[in-house]
Amino acid sequence: RRSGLQRYGFHGLSYEYIASVLPDVAPEIAQGRVIVAHLGSGASLCALHKGKSLDSTLGFTALDGLCMGTRPGSLDPGVVLHLFQDLKLSAKEVETVLYKESGLLGISGISNDMRDLLGRSEPEARLAVDYFVYRAAKEIGALAAVLRGVDALVFTAGIGENSAEIRQRICEASAWLGITLDSQANARKGPRISTTQSQVSVWVIPTDEELMIARH
Repeated sequence: RRSGLQRYGFHGLSYEYIASVLPDVAPEIAQGRVIVAHLGSGASLCALHKGKSLDSTLGFTALDGLCMGTRPGSLDPGVVLHLFQDLKLSAKEVETVLYKESGLLGISGISNDMRDLLGRSEPEARLAVDYFVYRAAKEIGALAAVLRGVDALVFTAGIGENSAEIRQRICEASAWLGITLDSQANARKGPRISTTQSQVSVWVIPTDEELMIARH
């Protein structure tokens, strides 16, 4: 902190928007413990309690947390040292690797677009999708611990709003929390996509970052 560095978190406009519409879209969870999954080319999770953020998977930069389109997400700092010391990359080259050549693109070697990867049969494409789901489910578990329980999971942004398969796979990996998906509701994008018996309700709520920019 003395050196001017602070863990910040990103996608704040998106999470602010979701928190603002929950009282209308899903009033039963608006004051509860909610994990919002902003899944797009950039991806992160936010833990909300009573509409306020308690934690986010993003940090000082937009490189932390989940696997993204071209960014790796959480990374052992030793990897960066390896890039400098062993591969002799320059600071600019390392920046390019971390921001533009990692994540879904780096793992698959094919594409940074989830839509492309879901339609491919190559093992590398499947690995990239598997890792994306794995990281999301792992971090949902971590935020569940932060919140000391979960009342709801909300999907938003490009992948979160449009990929029924990714939503299904993340929910299946998070079934231990008490999530039971309604496959028909998931196929039609909800807004609620969990069954009435599900201990944790699951929702699809489109975000609107531009509206929040205009309001501010």
